[in-house]
This record gives sequence, structure tokens and C-alpha cells, in this order.
Amino acid sequence: EAKEEAKISSGINAEYGGFPSVGKSTLLSNLAGVYSEVAAYEFTTLTTVPGVIRYKGAKIQLLDLPGIIEGAKDGKGRGRQVIAVARTCKLIFIVLDVLKPLGDKAIIEHELEGFGIRLNKKPPNITFRKKEKGGINLTTVVPQSELDQQTVKQILSEYRISNADVILKEDSTCDDLIDVIEGNRIYIPCIYVLNKIDQISIEELNIIYKIPHCVPLSAHHKWNFDDLLELMWDYLQLTRIYTKPKGQLPDFNAPVVLKEADKTVEAFCNNLHKGILKDLKYALVWGSSVKYQPQRVGKEHELCDEDIVQIIKKH
Repeated sequence: EAKEEAKISSGINAEYGGFPSVGKSTLLSNLAGVYSEVAAYEFTTLTTVPGVIRYKGAKIQLLDLPGIIEGAKDGKGRGRQVIAVARTCKLIFIVLDVLKPLGDKAIIEHELEGFGIRLNKKPPNITFRKKEKGGINLTTVVPQSELDQQTVKQILSEYRISNADVILKEDSTCDDLIDVIEGNRIYIPCIYVLNKIDQISIEELNIIYKIPHCVPLSAHHKWNFDDLLELMWDYLQLTRIYTKPKGQLPDFNAPVVLKEADKTVEAFCNNLHKGILKDLKYALVWGSSVKYQPQRVGKEHELCDEDIVQIIKKH
């Protein structure tokens, strides 16, 4: 059943990571109605437990991963497998104990960074091209506070690269350049879930609310789940498209869910069935992406959230 659900969710998966016994399994079972063995001692979850929630018509698969401990990237615990699964997710929830959040947060971020996962960051705006000859050619579009010709040369020599073009389009750091050279970095949005807020005062809660990318909640008492789901929806950046068969009302129960990167009519057709595109004459669209209701569009047209689409096939 889990495999079936994973297919249905069209690759939209969110992953829970965190230290052992911070309440990940309690949160998952209360959110998705999935039973992941819950106990008050460390390492109760030993394998990845999948669960599915429906939110705003989309099916989102949640994966409860075993607790990450310090040294995971060096192979401690089940760390390597845990972080390998994390690399495939579209969103990561890091569940922290509200009584000791910052130290735990720093350790988990360090473990994930060691595996090339960058949380809540955009890829550096750096163009890097190797070439056969001509030495190191550095172009800076904006003034740099850290990188100059000498530093760039030094970093590239570490990788035994002596001929390359480097264009820095923003004020970049040495780490940014290394990320671009290595090229195996993954940029994933992350929400920090501060659990067990029933154990702190209102004054402390007000301070916690100011931390960026954070949602304080109580998994046990089911407090503040609405905020978590709303933020999850914002971070996943999904677009729901409703189908309308000819001569029938639109189907509002099962939208086709497209990702922000590609929300064209072509992506919509491929999501329904790979063979539809070659029979497509045009599509009729109702919604905020078009001027007229309905409007004829081609396969390049970009759709907006909650548009209605009817496919007209060639006869």
C-alpha cells in the first residue's frame, strides 16, 4: 500500500528528521493517522515509515525517518541511509525539542550539510566552465567581499583545475564556489518544527515565533497543526489543476498537482498520460492564467493554481 501511495503522490514527499525521541512519530501518527512505533526512549523508529495526508486536494507523502544522531554523515547509527533518503525529498521537517532547540538544530544542519544538502538556500549565482587551455578567467559582475583572482585560483588548484571560466554574478563566498565546483549539492526547503510547546511559557513562545522557518506546536495535544500544514503548502510551491471532461462539470475532488518549476499545459498532459500530448489539438482553460473564460491555449501556456483545463484532441 505504501508503494501505491508513493506513486499516487506524484513525487511530492516531505520528510521528517530529527534527534531520537523529539516526537517525530507522535507528530506523524497524529497528522497522517499512521502508526509509527512511539516510545519515550531513543531509537524506536528503525526504518522509514511512510504516511499520506490529503491537503487542499493534493496527496502528500510523509516519511518518518529514524532519528539522526551526531556523526550520521560519518556512518554512525543508520545515519547514512537516513540522509540518503532525505536527499530525494521536496521538503524536510526537522523536529526539535523546544527545550533545547538551537544546539540540536546546529548538529542536524551540520550532518545534512556534510551530505551536500543545503537548507532554505538558493543555488549560488555562479557560472563555472572548465576548458582545455587559457588559464583561470575570473569575471565579477558585482563587487566581491571574499573572492578574488588569487583565492579562486587557490580553490581551483585544490581540485586540480588550471583552466576554467568563472563568472560571479553575486557576492559569493568560498563555500559557494566549492558547492558549484563539486556540483552534487541539493537545495531543499526546510521547516523547523519545535515540538512540546506545552512545556514552556507564553513569553517563551512569543520569542520562538520570531525564529524564521519555524513552527512551534505540540504533537501530543495536536496544537497548531494548521500553521504547519499551511507553511508546508507554501514551501512545496504546488499548483493544483482541475480536469474538465467534455460536456461535464470539472472534477474538483482529484486535482492534477504540478510543481512550480514546470506548470505548463504540456506538463499537465504528461501528468495525466504520456500519450495525450501527441493527440493534443489545443486546451481550453478557465482561471487566472487566461484573459478570457475559457481561452484556447497551446502546450507552452503556463497554468496558475486552481485553473480548469479541458483537452481538445485532434480528430
